[in-house]
Amino acid sequence: MAGSVNKVILVGNVGKDPETRSFSNGGKVCNFSLATSETWRDKQSGERRESTQWHNIAIFNENLIKVVENYVNKGTKLYLEGQLQTRKWQDRDGNDRWTTEVVLQRFRGELVLLDSRGSGGDRGGYDQSRNVSDYSSGGQKSASAQEGPMESFELDDEIPF
Repeated sequence: MAGSVNKVILVGNVGKDPETRSFSNGGKVCNFSLATSETWRDKQSGERRESTQWHNIAIFNENLIKVVENYVNKGTKLYLEGQLQTRKWQDRDGNDRWTTEVVLQRFRGELVLLDSRGSGGDRGGYDQSRNVSDYSSGGQKSASAQEGPMESFELDDEIPF
């Protein structure tokens, strides 16, 4: 096998207000849970069914943490891309535990706010969806990041082949 891919794409609603913690080395991490739901109609009863999955999210990118602190709270709809990571830790009783979470690393990951202004809670939001993840190491936005509301672009219908 030439390589492997570890990529997770989720669209869901934030389950609780994000919590940010600082490390002694000056770094930060922001944690929250994200709910994704699937609905279907039961073939036998005809009833509508729903299944919700909860995902633990950890963000280490300081630029994304600033956006989350200012614009994300419980109920906010997000699109995010990250990687699955499993880590081992010990509880208060000394028992080994494992946690699998979706991680947006310092120089990787994507976060898009999907709520319009006012629908994501009391902190407000953007007028339209904004991509806020494409930051370079110097804190400058790359060409693919959006500075303002997403604009409508007309695509050329002619295919060059």
